[in-house]
Amino acid sequence: MADNARAKRLADLIREVVAKKLQRGIKDPRLGTHVTITDTRVTGDLREATVFYTVYGDDEQRAEAAAGLESAKGVLRSAVGAAAGVKFTPTLTFVADALPDTAKTIEDLLDKARASDEKVREVSAGASFAGDADPYKKPGEDDEDDEDDEDEDDSAR
Repeated sequence: MADNARAKRLADLIREVVAKKLQRGIKDPRLGTHVTITDTRVTGDLREATVFYTVYGDDEQRAEAAAGLESAKGVLRSAVGAAAGVKFTPTLTFVADALPDTAKTIEDLLDKARASDEKVREVSAGASFAGDADPYKKPGEDDEDDEDDEDEDDSAR
């Protein structure tokens, strides 16, 4: 079992090698310049690597890029093995990164929250306080009210 630092270094190396090979070494038109390697994770035994990628484009381009990465898997693994110099070259698994979709969902939710806040601001623009502007008691202000309450309690007895 390898330590986490070694797995992290290998993951970083795999990410760099795969990105460079996709940019310069693979002539597959399905991959082009719209594929970005975002992250790589390696198992503790250094046998399997998961490569996360994003594709700039529509669903059809994403499907083409996934097919292109699967067909180039052997070439990419060979390049990783030559660069890493480890006893066993990890198998590569390509997974589409959900980060852009998640970010878009969060942006949509933030836009809804901003719109809701703006509506509340518009409604409350001409409103006034239901009670005093400062509803909290301050020391020394309500001492005479307390004395009046005591007088009422004495008269009730």
